[in-house]
Amino acid sequence: MVDNEKPHKPDQQHRSSKNKRQPQRKRKIWRYFFILSGVFTIMLLGVSALVASYVAKIVPTTPGVEALLHARSAQPSILLSADGTHLATFSRGQQEQVGLEQISPHVLEALIATEDHRFYEHRGIDVSRTLSAIVHTLRGDAQGGSTITQQLVRNLFPEEIGRTRTIDRKLREIITAIKIEKAYTKDEILETYLNSVPFLYNVVGIEMAARTYYDKPASELDVVESATLVGMLKGTSYYNPIINPERAQKRRNVVLAQMHKRGLLSEDEFNAMREQALQVKLTRQPDPLGVAPHFAAYVRRQLIEWADANDYNLYTDGLVIQSTIDDRLQQMAAEAVERQSQVLQDIADVEWGRSTERVASQTPTAYGALRKNVEPFSYFWSARPELLDAFVRETPEYKKAISSGQTDEAALAKLKANTGFMTRLRDNKTRLEAGFLAMDPVSGEIKAWIGSRSFERDQFDHVAQAERQPGSTFKPIVYGAALEQGLRPDRVYPDGQVEIRAPDGSVWRPTDMSGFSGRMMSLREGLIYSKNTITAQVMQDVGLPNVLRLARDIGVNQSRLDPVPSLSLGTSPVTLLEMVSAYSTIARVGSYREPVAIRKITDRDGNVVAEFDTEAHRVMSEDTAIELIDMMRGVVRQGTATEVRSRFKIVADIAGKTGTTQNNTDGWFIMMHPNIVAGAWVGFNDSRVTMRSDYWGQGGHNALLLVGDFFRDTIKSKMIDVKAKFPQPKRPPPVLVNAPSDAWVDKVTENMEMPPGYGVIQRESTTIVIAPPEAPPMERGSDSAPMLSSDELNRYLSGIGRDPAPVPRSDTATSSGGSGGGSRQSGGRDLIFPDVGH
Repeated sequence: MVDNEKPHKPDQQHRSSKNKRQPQRKRKIWRYFFILSGVFTIMLLGVSALVASYVAKIVPTTPGVEALLHARSAQPSILLSADGTHLATFSRGQQEQVGLEQISPHVLEALIATEDHRFYEHRGIDVSRTLSAIVHTLRGDAQGGSTITQQLVRNLFPEEIGRTRTIDRKLREIITAIKIEKAYTKDEILETYLNSVPFLYNVVGIEMAARTYYDKPASELDVVESATLVGMLKGTSYYNPIINPERAQKRRNVVLAQMHKRGLLSEDEFNAMREQALQVKLTRQPDPLGVAPHFAAYVRRQLIEWADANDYNLYTDGLVIQSTIDDRLQQMAAEAVERQSQVLQDIADVEWGRSTERVASQTPTAYGALRKNVEPFSYFWSARPELLDAFVRETPEYKKAISSGQTDEAALAKLKANTGFMTRLRDNKTRLEAGFLAMDPVSGEIKAWIGSRSFERDQFDHVAQAERQPGSTFKPIVYGAALEQGLRPDRVYPDGQVEIRAPDGSVWRPTDMSGFSGRMMSLREGLIYSKNTITAQVMQDVGLPNVLRLARDIGVNQSRLDPVPSLSLGTSPVTLLEMVSAYSTIARVGSYREPVAIRKITDRDGNVVAEFDTEAHRVMSEDTAIELIDMMRGVVRQGTATEVRSRFKIVADIAGKTGTTQNNTDGWFIMMHPNIVAGAWVGFNDSRVTMRSDYWGQGGHNALLLVGDFFRDTIKSKMIDVKAKFPQPKRPPPVLVNAPSDAWVDKVTENMEMPPGYGVIQRESTTIVIAPPEAPPMERGSDSAPMLSSDELNRYLSGIGRDPAPVPRSDTATSSGGSGGGSRQSGGRDLIFPDVGH
């Protein structure tokens, strides 16, 4: 029935409407989801494209396969002598490559368990570990996520990859790690890693680390030792078992725990091992010192510059460098320096160990016995207590005490009460030092180089690094400039008080140890006898700029030369290398050649990649150099260096110059021979300590001993040709004077003033010869010698720069021209006068 039908209720209508809207809402949600998904996908694709683009951009800049091969096969470069003897190895640290089979398996287990337990599963990147490290880092707990391969990348390519915490660096590291995994096996990667990781104390690689910390090879390391060394890899300084044993032990136990976790150690083994002490035994691995360690350090600096400029790596490219050092000469130099330095040390110990200033002996070897009866330098320290306090205040120990709050008085008292500290301080300050250098003057090659008495005790190089006042060894440069300016060796100056006014108005009054003679002296005598008064006047006449210019030109071109008058006496500090180079220029008769330390460089395959030679160029006229050498011969024959002949019995054509600075602070001697030029410096590192007596403080009595000893050995071993001669100055032929009578000759020779350094060296009944003392006797009767009359003799004497002698007139004296040089007139005599060289 119709009446029985019931109408719809309101809630039923609501449900019906709601059911109709639900599909619409779901469609809207899905629409939003798809939109958001699309946006996210587009963003992800965009970011991926950007990352891919960036990665594609940096891939070519990361190390390639060739670089990987080179890095894995990295070899240190070696330095050889001219004879092929090994002098030095250039590497980033002491390193010995070993194969994986030569490394204890415990090391490999500890390394993989701790640093990269999925090493054999990934291809360079452990994704899960990297993501975990990122999460921990975001939480403020920074953790390393690098695999062993990634760590190897940082070890092999520190400059190309870097160590900064940036995305760019991480991407480069990841890309290079993947390249390594593609190019090498897992075992090759492990071997390279363990051979390249640093372990402090200048050692690199597991082999040297095992020797340094446990005094055993890597193959013999046990589990605990292996865990200790692997533990250091997280931070070698922080976990250094020598300096920080507690930290190192905790870190070692972390490594043992990881090994236990990976099933490499049982519970009992782990518990027993973590209780063990470290038991490290530091055994420093000494650098193998060659016969010329200071020279090797000097060459290293040159090679680093060369390698940087020519795209080589000195420490990994396996270069072979052939130097100029001569093995035999280097050994002779080392022995000479050691022998004579010890003699001089004995002299200093004795002279400063006694209260008297009297020279005990002029025989150097006598002091060895005298030293047994004195306490070395006892008088020096008792007479100068304030200096000892000054030395103490300069030590790191004193400065540390002051910084901790101690007063000056307390710090001094405590340190001076420390017997061991004071003994070391006194010994270091009173240890005499020396430098020695020998060069081939023709080629410019360095043949022998001794930078100090002992490289282990004093690595400071007294050849190329130490700048000391050269004293009178600088004077030949002054006289060389004088000769270049036209002054002649017979030019005379008064040997008396000299006053030179400086631009600032001050007055400089040079003096000499021997005082003033009051007579006229020539340039030749001024150099031979090392007269300060004469040298200062020569400097004034020549001009300071000309002296400075010549000094720079002939080899003193690194140190600063003060443009002051006292420069003439060697007051500006220079290096021994510069001075020997300058003397080599003189010995090379005026041609400068830059000192040569390296002959050639070859790569690991034997290909010559560089050759080194320097061209000589003239900086001083040949005549000047020859005349200067001749003047310096006089220093050895009759001047301040005569002991080199008398004490060492050297019979050869040698020339040189001694040098001594104020208060006997520095002693120098440089000697020239046509085959070799050698020089030595002697003194103390601290200029407040000096030789005591003026006798042994002179370069002609101290540094000369080193050079003389060396030359004596080179002659005995026939390393130099004793018959070799320097060129002689050009001397005009002698002139013959027809003398009318004996009385005439007597009158001439009585009143004639001889040129400086000249004298009558031969007189017969009919002939006299005037020449330098070192000239050989001349025979009369030369057909080429012109005959001079009395008037011509007068003019001749005037021409050589001397006042003419009052020559007696004789109506019977005749001139017969130049053709009858050997004849003489009846009742007359011939006088032979060689001209004075210019």
